[in-house]
Amino acid sequence: MTGVTPVFARAMRGLALAQIHHVTPVRPGEADGLTAQVYRQMEREFGVLAPPVVLHSPAPEVMTAAWLMLRETLIAPGVVDRAVREAVAAAVSAVNACPYCVSVHSATLRGLAGGQAARTIAAGRPAEAAETRLREAALWATAAATRPRAGESPHVPFTSQEAPEYAGVAVLFQYLNRMVNTFLEDAPMPASAPRAGLGMVQRVLSHVIRGSSRRIGEAGASLDLLPWEPVPADLAWARSNGTIAQAFARAAGAVDRAARQVVAPSVMDLLDRELKVWDGLPRGLSRSWVESPLAELPPADRPAGRLALLVAFASYQIDATVVGAYRKDRPDDADLVALASWAALSAARRTGSWLPVESTMNGEHGA
Repeated sequence: MTGVTPVFARAMRGLALAQIHHVTPVRPGEADGLTAQVYRQMEREFGVLAPPVVLHSPAPEVMTAAWLMLRETLIAPGVVDRAVREAVAAAVSAVNACPYCVSVHSATLRGLAGGQAARTIAAGRPAEAAETRLREAALWATAAATRPRAGESPHVPFTSQEAPEYAGVAVLFQYLNRMVNTFLEDAPMPASAPRAGLGMVQRVLSHVIRGSSRRIGEAGASLDLLPWEPVPADLAWARSNGTIAQAFARAAGAVDRAARQVVAPSVMDLLDRELKVWDGLPRGLSRSWVESPLAELPPADRPAGRLALLVAFASYQIDATVVGAYRKDRPDDADLVALASWAALSAARRTGSWLPVESTMNGEHGA
């Protein structure tokens, strides 16, 4: 890890592992194969072992899928400024009530573009951001989290060339927010650490993440970690950017393969039906909404169905009792990661299918 001392690297690794709940992540010294490759690339190019990726490590292919989507949309060189991409990430995370991701990505945005935009976007008030491109990116990301009504034509603040990067970050964080709410603390620090230290942690993470930008390789450098896949119809928004299209297609293929091994067809069918009528809005203040669709499942499938529905529609409502009920019959960490990842990516892909991405800007940026 060029530019990072071994002592600091070990401390950051320990911080990453300590934040993860419900599963035991693979420790760096014990990683091999795909896991070791992802860990090396992540530390070099992102600056730290990012807990939202590491939480997937009991299922190496699924973790690799998460890394491909993260690297090729948010980190790799592209035509959209990193600050704009971070604004989209923070805005989506605010909509999804994911305080962990809001904290990390608003801190990174603050380091790249100043505190005013970062504060207002993190607070869910993107219209108050002073910088035009950041404001418009965050407003677009906020509006894109819900399905447009008939006749609506949301403002698109980017060119057709930029569209896959904007959309890729939005879909990525629709996925990551759900996984983070399920498996991580509310802040990028262990539960036992005093929250008074959050500001310092944010500043350190922002500095490390921004400093690692000098070590980022070319776009597409992660793709060989997973096999080629055809691009599914619901990822059509990515097709004009071959790298991002393949990152998501390969990721979707890996997650689907893992899910087919552990998710009952009845649960898959139920989530598919629920997603088809979903408009992106929250389902309810309590978990009571989940009981009606669960009645359609055989009793043995209901713990998995409950967890899948909550990951997809209300990940902030998941607690140890929901996870424990699923793990009673499926105690393996990899099974839990596979189910949650499949449900999270299914919901994220659904939001991608309605994203407003058509631009009439003909290569020019918005005012």
